[in-house]
Amino acid sequence: MIAEVLAAAGVRQAKWTPLSGASFNTAYRIRPPGLVVKVSPPPDAPALTYERGLLRTEALFYETAAAAVPVPRVVHTDFSRRLVDGDVLVMTELPGDSWAARRVPPTKRAALRAELGSLVARLHRITGTGFGYPSAVSSSWRTAFTAMLDAVLADAERFSAALPVPISQVRTTLMASTAVLAEVRTPVLVHFDLWPGNILLGESGITGFIDGERAFWGDPLADLVSLALFGDIERDADFVRGYREAGGALVFDDAARVRLALYRCYLYLIMLVETVPRGGGAPATIRLADAHLRRALTFLGRSS
Repeated sequence: MIAEVLAAAGVRQAKWTPLSGASFNTAYRIRPPGLVVKVSPPPDAPALTYERGLLRTEALFYETAAAAVPVPRVVHTDFSRRLVDGDVLVMTELPGDSWAARRVPPTKRAALRAELGSLVARLHRITGTGFGYPSAVSSSWRTAFTAMLDAVLADAERFSAALPVPISQVRTTLMASTAVLAEVRTPVLVHFDLWPGNILLGESGITGFIDGERAFWGDPLADLVSLALFGDIERDADFVRGYREAGGALVFDDAARVRLALYRCYLYLIMLVETVPRGGGAPATIRLADAHLRRALTFLGRSS
């Protein structure tokens, strides 16, 4: 199957090895010539609503973001499902190792976080014509994000996911806070999964962003949640400095903090609900997502 995919991409006589760490798509490293192939599960595999067409979103993210930040170059796509029972994305392999796998000395961390802030600010200069996931854009961010929340809550019900509070209470709390989303007037390109595992480091700094499959058009503040996973980006002075020095606007007022809490809830809901169709997850990560979802919901309840 991989040989046929590579032949369609114009690559022959290559060797491939499976890549670990992918929890939804299947990934392979191709050497030579230094490529990565990703194949989605078959269309009847259990998945969250937003996960349909993930590789199409990832390809679009790379093609759109390439002018602003280092990302893999798309070499070939096949969404026809003629060769395999899923979507196919072939891309270049970026140099470097994931930040999550590197032991970064404290003396270098400040500079890297500032560089990261600068790169994210550059990413957020890319604007679109509508809000939401590329497959279903809306004219307003409030409409788009409310639909995203509705979808993940429906997924939670469909998969009988264990949440720290009843789904009806989660829905009521979230929907009572969506008025602040009307402040977002310009859709920017949001990666939404920029935790250290998806940021690559080389000897001289950041070499690229990968796994852009969760990308959407929306509020730039949404990216700050995974950039400070289980934390608070306001406390990351180096990142904030780098973001602002690169021209990014960050204002942490009451409305912005409510929006951040909404985005935290959305991300932590995804992390908890996806454990069901994927057959589990790291217990420590599940506990953190559970606790931080409860904390964000409490904050929203007090703010509404």
